[in-house]
Amino acid sequence: MVAVTGDDNSEGPAPTDSAGITAANSAVDLAADQDVAAESAEYLAESDEAAAPLADGDRDDADAREDTPTAPDLEQESEIAADYIEGLLDVADLDGDIDMDIEGDRPVVSVVGATLTELVGPKGEVLEALQELTRLAVHRQTGTRSRIMLDVGGYRARRRQELAELGRIAAEEVSRTGVPRRLEAMTPFERKVVHDAVAAAGLRSESEGEEPARCVVVLPAEDVVMEPAGGQG
Repeated sequence: MVAVTGDDNSEGPAPTDSAGITAANSAVDLAADQDVAAESAEYLAESDEAAAPLADGDRDDADAREDTPTAPDLEQESEIAADYIEGLLDVADLDGDIDMDIEGDRPVVSVVGATLTELVGPKGEVLEALQELTRLAVHRQTGTRSRIMLDVGGYRARRRQELAELGRIAAEEVSRTGVPRRLEAMTPFERKVVHDAVAAAGLRSESEGEEPARCVVVLPAEDVVMEPAGGQG
């Protein structure tokens, strides 16, 4: 069963096992069978970048921004998301505690426990899928788009640190060489972290390509127009 707790001091997720991965995949399949996936194409057109404060490279999506939700709205989203994740964990026969929080104008639901690597997946792919399914579940009950952030075992916090360092190093390299640097494809969440890190270093960055191959290009400070950086994904 899943307990709802207020705080978490959990370490990172423990090693995964094939049975856990199968169970997690079964949970995702079940969610899809519950008509949630039928709405995914339309919903995913509105990404994190369409709802969050953006760096220069992603302002082309900013017109889709919605009004800032109230505190009761955020609490309601958190509760709906927590119930939804609890149901998936029960179906997958996985143990975990659910921690609900609010960061700025975004609700955050974190799952912590001993066997959670299977809910993250390679490069966070399973976590991203679960987050979108959770947002869809919230949307179906509230009628409004959700920016809720789902984390598992502290993965996003660790990934944020890694990406901030990547952005800083890329900015230093571009500042030294004067040559734009194109980074690997990333999710909207990951690109936002890199954009912020590059801006903090005094340089510019833009996003290029189409999902899921959209990536960040770090530009020299004096650049006004982005130079071609190979074929767009």
